[in-house]
Amino acid sequence: MTYSLIIGDRAYSSWSLRAWLLFEHFGLPYEARLVDFRADGPLADQMPEFAPAITVPTVKTPDDVIVTDSLAIAEELASRHPEAGLWPADPLARATARSLAAEMHSSFGALRSECPMNLRSAYQGTDPSDAVLADLSRIQTLWQHARSVCRSDSPWLCGPYSAADAFYAPVAARIAGYDLPVDAAACAYVAAHLEDPAFRRWRAMGLVRGETLPWYAKPFETTDWPGPPPLSARAVKGGHPENATCPYSGKPTTHMLELDGRIFGFCNAFCRDKTAADPEAWPAFKALLKA
Repeated sequence: MTYSLIIGDRAYSSWSLRAWLLFEHFGLPYEARLVDFRADGPLADQMPEFAPAITVPTVKTPDDVIVTDSLAIAEELASRHPEAGLWPADPLARATARSLAAEMHSSFGALRSECPMNLRSAYQGTDPSDAVLADLSRIQTLWQHARSVCRSDSPWLCGPYSAADAFYAPVAARIAGYDLPVDAAACAYVAAHLEDPAFRRWRAMGLVRGETLPWYAKPFETTDWPGPPPLSARAVKGGHPENATCPYSGKPTTHMLELDGRIFGFCNAFCRDKTAADPEAWPAFKALLKA
């Protein structure tokens, strides 16, 4: 019952982030595969077994149905897993969440084009255009409306985390990464995404797998990423790890990480490096830290 999920570069592919968050937040089994944004030719050439898909994200269900487009993926997963709670159970909240996700899916072209998602960089002094400011105004209206009508007492828009929040995660990343002007309530919602362990895991993987792609860079002054500062960890060549097996795969440790004078082991460089990028984002590693 495992889904196949095709995604793009984690640092830049906002639509891939949305689909991945659906699987990660709602505990649905998946195996992820990346396409290479640097490769020549259409993305479809990298995933012929997923035809007729031509872009990411794309999902192949356990019964070999191809589902493309993040909104279609959300609805199909919600239909197949009604117990998972991708959409709110309350009819008013569910309708509101679906409306918000649909408008995000079809709107905000200025924000998307002028401020592409870039989880490897953060900017200040970006001087957004009038079109971007108009998009931000509409987004804040939608977020305020959702929280008002759904009477959410959680950090999320319509009660517990839902597909609507997954759809607005890359919007939050843009607001944070480009230091865009929004009100206090919107800032709090953006902060909730930056603090979300699933979002932090995605960004940590994007920092250590893939290259910095120059066509996403913008001519603004860079600054530190505005999310929670990660614990200071680093890869080391040797040492005696506290754990004999990798906290993720259960395989023997071969690659080491040092944190606060303690040595931990992992089964490969990627497991080590994604952990070093943000140690507190990984529940299995946090359990080791507390041991």
